[in-house]
Amino acid sequence: MSVEEKEDLLAGKKENIQAGGGKNRIDKQHQKGKHTARERINYLLDEGSFNELNIFVENRSTSLGMDEKEVPGEGVVVGYGTIDGRLVYVYAQDFTVMGGSVGEAHAQKITQVMDLAVKNGAPIIGLNDSGGARINEGIDSLNGYGEIFYRNTKASGVVPQLTAILGPCAGGAVYSPAITDFIFMVDQTSKMFITGPSVVKSVTGEEVSAEELGGAATHNEISGVAHFLEPDEAAALDKIKRLLSYLPDNYQEKPPVIESADDPGRSTVELTSIINENPKKAYDVKTVINILVDQDSFLEVQPYFAKNAVIGLARLNGRSVGIVANQPQFLAGCLNIDASTKIARFIRFCDSFNIPIISLVDVPGYLPGVEQEFGGVIRHGAKVLYAYSEATVPKITLIMRKAYGGAYIAMGSRSVRADLVYAWPIAEIAVMGPEGAANVIYRKEIAAAEDSKSLRQQKIEEYKDNFANPYIAAKRGMVNDIIKMEETRYKLINGLEMMINKKETAEAKKHGNIPL
Repeated sequence: MSVEEKEDLLAGKKENIQAGGGKNRIDKQHQKGKHTARERINYLLDEGSFNELNIFVENRSTSLGMDEKEVPGEGVVVGYGTIDGRLVYVYAQDFTVMGGSVGEAHAQKITQVMDLAVKNGAPIIGLNDSGGARINEGIDSLNGYGEIFYRNTKASGVVPQLTAILGPCAGGAVYSPAITDFIFMVDQTSKMFITGPSVVKSVTGEEVSAEELGGAATHNEISGVAHFLEPDEAAALDKIKRLLSYLPDNYQEKPPVIESADDPGRSTVELTSIINENPKKAYDVKTVINILVDQDSFLEVQPYFAKNAVIGLARLNGRSVGIVANQPQFLAGCLNIDASTKIARFIRFCDSFNIPIISLVDVPGYLPGVEQEFGGVIRHGAKVLYAYSEATVPKITLIMRKAYGGAYIAMGSRSVRADLVYAWPIAEIAVMGPEGAANVIYRKEIAAAEDSKSLRQQKIEEYKDNFANPYIAAKRGMVNDIIKMEETRYKLINGLEMMINKKETAEAKKHGNIPL
């Protein structure tokens, strides 16, 4: 064979593999509103930057007719490329080839690219579209999944791991995404469940559709498994690109800094017309966030889950920050089981990748009730305390209005080692709200008074004046400064710039034991 003939043979082999499951299966994929593995990669990465690896890998199984099957590319496309010029590693399961099922060689292709990502300190992006374990390969398939899970765990906190669910994801297939940092789902297309509707019906007798059991809305609104809900694949891939722009390539680097056109000294006086000093009046904390951070920079994470807490990434004078805020519009901004888990995991992610944390506090306490107590709010609520205490990145807290009891401590107080704590003049910092405190402390006096209603109000005002204000905390050094609303953006940026080179070494130990 001549060189030309050998190169033609190579080209033919690659073309055959790149055709995946063939035109008919590709057409079916398109008819479902889904793209092929290679189409997804080409959309996600910078044009012409994708370098495919291990295209010729084949399985070695001979059981259940596998030796007679043609499995192009083993049902997964892996390699590396760039997004906005930055190196990333990617794998995309090919549903047109045996339903993207995971076998031994399929898993090896994924694990090899994951190993490269960790060695070279770059994000790993998984585009999942798989029917699950390849039954034909039995235990080898399960072992392949285990190898993927192990690498997800070892890569956690080393490089960012992002997963898009772009089709079915059942059984063992759901655990790899669950270990990664963020999960993106597409409405009416993505599915995640341990067992599908037919198994649920046979075991429990419950009838449920695949969408209701494990659709994008379910996991974004109810279970909290997913972080982003997008209308189509393109929007999900675009969101991945945007999210990456806030993140460093690995734990040893700081997040990228961009030039901001938003004046760092810009007044935020409009906050005075949004936030009422009456702690019972609700407002949308997202409006506050968008006023404080660089224009159009706030990217909310898990917007549909545990709405009483708001988390997300933003920029202050071009620098990436993680935002944690209470949302008075839902449950009065109380911390509960779901909000605690949401906040704690986000804090730990930010700390893993050197992203400073800005906490905006307006919290009346932990949500009371039998359901919360039976559900373990003590254990879950402690996660927030643990996450803040453990984090070593710059931590700035702003007490906007109320901060009561254990929730005050949990939401980034000085006690859990916030570096800077600011408060607005309207802030109320106390063991409990003035009304509750007055009822407890002056209960007998109020009960014995002729005009108990008037005395009760008098005692409430006394408690506010003497205890529920930011000045007591400032006297004790628990609040570093009491600031005007109009200067809040400047103060946050100034504090962030002051601490940008903060170094804090964690205590020597194997690892802590967070209350999971």
